[in-house]
Amino acid sequence: MSNTQASQVQDATDAKAIVASLVERARIAQARYQQYNQTQVDEVVTAVAWALVHPERNRELSALAVETTGLGNVDDKILKNRRKTMGLLRDLQQAKTVGIIRELPELGLVEIARPVGVVGAVVPSTNPAATPTNKTINALKGRNAIILAPSPKGQQTCTLLLEYMHAELDRVGAPRDLIQQLPAPISKATTYELMHQADLVVVTGSQNNVRSAYSSGTPAIGVGAGNVPVIIDESAELDDAAQKIKASKTFDNATSCSSENSLVILDAIYTQAIEALERSGGMLLSDSEKQQLEAAMWENGNLSRHVIARSAPEIARIAGLERSELQSAAFFMVEEQHVGEEYPFSGEKLSPVLAVYRVKDFDAAFEQTRRLLDYQGKGHSCGIHTQDDAHVQRLGLEMPVCRVIVNQAHAFANGGNFDNGLPFSLSMGCGTWGENSISDNLNYRHYLNTTRIARTITPREPTEEELFGDYLQQYGLKNS
Repeated sequence: MSNTQASQVQDATDAKAIVASLVERARIAQARYQQYNQTQVDEVVTAVAWALVHPERNRELSALAVETTGLGNVDDKILKNRRKTMGLLRDLQQAKTVGIIRELPELGLVEIARPVGVVGAVVPSTNPAATPTNKTINALKGRNAIILAPSPKGQQTCTLLLEYMHAELDRVGAPRDLIQQLPAPISKATTYELMHQADLVVVTGSQNNVRSAYSSGTPAIGVGAGNVPVIIDESAELDDAAQKIKASKTFDNATSCSSENSLVILDAIYTQAIEALERSGGMLLSDSEKQQLEAAMWENGNLSRHVIARSAPEIARIAGLERSELQSAAFFMVEEQHVGEEYPFSGEKLSPVLAVYRVKDFDAAFEQTRRLLDYQGKGHSCGIHTQDDAHVQRLGLEMPVCRVIVNQAHAFANGGNFDNGLPFSLSMGCGTWGENSISDNLNYRHYLNTTRIARTITPREPTEEELFGDYLQQYGLKNS
């Protein structure tokens, strides 16, 4: 065995012991916690939410996140942390997760909520406070324990967040070991070992981690990659659409997987739409500026870490774009015609940069949107700005996405907002289109087992005539 192989074996052995110790402590805490009633559980959930919503802590965690990850901006992270956590608490206020949660006497069924046990949660660097808080609250709502596996860049923020969560657990007398974190330095070995030893794995972020979770042998919920295309049709209120696109695309410097990445604009209103987008703060680049930007944004086919979640003026400086107007732009637009690896602007950009496609009509917009999703982001979501409900319905019936966002700022709406009915979440299931096991926003129901008591009811056995009569008559099989 080589020295490298021996080192890998030792790392795996150490990781197994480290994670086993955390899981053992989590199981002890969870065994106590599962005896809590609904009122006690809801108090714990509220306490842990306050760990992040507390204004001073929120600002400190947001500043630390930007400082250590280099992603996004502090003010937007403060807003995101608060909004996502407040919205989640709203969703959970009346939710029953302890004991009998539903009775169906006509079916003789009683449904009882049960914990899944110890949750292993892999969280990304883009939202190193909001995402672990969201997953922790959902897990605790189901009387589970949780062990967080942050990204290396997000580790410091997650560690400080955990300190605040533990302080709130102390306040309400709940076990600290309900919430734990893999020790620093965060490694692939401990993260993968957590996937093997937990009772449930929930993964947001790297698709490599999602695939690893699915192959771990542990029940796993992973979410897919985004690459959101948004259609603007001839009936759209253009200035309203432009303002919403600007707000969404620039929020936290486009760290959200739900930020718009491409606009598909119908020819009849293309010029007016671009003008509206420019009035909102966008800037359409020339062909030469587009080439210059592409060279700066991608290195050997990979999105450069130097541009991810940077502001438009910062990106302009990095790319050497000298036009003075670009220094005050909120976001950039580049005209594109094609889709695929050779055309990187057609993929997810994680920056305030939009690809813009000009198409003949709605049929062409539909096909262009499908091509974009087939290349990247299939199953995630798409959006449309329109007053034509037939266009909306067609997207819902035919487009391979789990969410169609209508006349809204996509990054805010897709993960749940106060003015729509989607659950507040930072993790978007993409269904089988995105090779995911769920097609909705990850929420507290995914952290529960359900036991069903079944009693006898009056038999409901159908006759052959009731089930097959119309079929047999239609095909002349009645007397056969």
